[in-house]
Amino acid sequence: MKLEKLLKQYDYHVPPALIAQQPARPRDSARLLVYDRKTKRVQFDIFRNLGKYLPARHASPRGIAGGPPKAMLVFNQTKVIPARLTLTKLSGGKVRVLYLATEGKNIRVLADRALSPTEILKLSKHYTFTAVRRANNQWLLKPSFPISQLKKVLDRFGVAPLPPYIKHSPLNETERKAQYQTVFAKRSGSVAAPTASLHFTKTLIAKLKRQGFGIQYVTLHVNLGTFAPLTSAQLKNKHLHREWYEVNDHTARAINEAKLQNRPIIAVGTTVVRTLESAVDKWGKIQSGARETQLFIQPGYTLQVVNSLITNFHVPKSSLMMLVASLTGRKPLLATYEEAKKAVFRFFSFGDGMLIR
Repeated sequence: MKLEKLLKQYDYHVPPALIAQQPARPRDSARLLVYDRKTKRVQFDIFRNLGKYLPARHASPRGIAGGPPKAMLVFNQTKVIPARLTLTKLSGGKVRVLYLATEGKNIRVLADRALSPTEILKLSKHYTFTAVRRANNQWLLKPSFPISQLKKVLDRFGVAPLPPYIKHSPLNETERKAQYQTVFAKRSGSVAAPTASLHFTKTLIAKLKRQGFGIQYVTLHVNLGTFAPLTSAQLKNKHLHREWYEVNDHTARAINEAKLQNRPIIAVGTTVVRTLESAVDKWGKIQSGARETQLFIQPGYTLQVVNSLITNFHVPKSSLMMLVASLTGRKPLLATYEEAKKAVFRFFSFGDGMLIR
């Protein structure tokens, strides 16, 4: 199938008024849509009531008296870095760049306007970058300072990398850095937030633990593989951009034990789905360790680990919609989105949440 035809199948209209410009306050007061794959039933509630709808367990396997504990939720504990910088050309023109990765002594960025090789871009009196070369739609920039100082520079001059559709956010920069971050963010490296997790508060997580649900964490640093538009090459090769992930030994053991106990594994966000499905071996066991993934999940892919998904309402024509459709089917997903629109749900990164069970 050609790219244009495939993308058209995942297109839908989002009224601008439904694109959330700031998160719900408190976070767990966001709305929740629950979609049951067996009954095709849709229910509406408030996110803080999530525990009412989570699958407790599959049929209890023999030999486990009283049945196993409840389902296990897996979160992405990545931390968003202030990855957006505003640079100034010698001509005085402004260039907004999004830091993506470090490559040797250079950084790789997306730029919002044309650059030229050897062009000097000024960040401040003491910090500049030199354009090295273009790589596809990205640029390599050489900083005037040691690459070891990059984190300090980003922390000082960088701003929260909010998506381009959040155009009218009332949040100031301090609020953006705080709100575009999960309450359990721990490991710095993402240039976009794992947005399904933004609905969770420490109070809600504690409540879910008291209700008997397991909680585990993995790390996937969100990058182009999650949010970049699809290309024909990716569709042909069935690979997305590379993203780094890690599953530690404790989490791998806990998930493997939960699977043996027939407990449902609930991925909190599409990044967790890609992490777990990338980390599973041919025998169905999660392998610990740090690797990169290019996994492109779409209808036709059989999930080996994940049983349910907590997610947001995603932008049209995205790989994220295709991943979610691997659980629901394309037409049911689009129909559910239409129901959410009629019910005036808020869409995208700061929007409301959805449980697919």
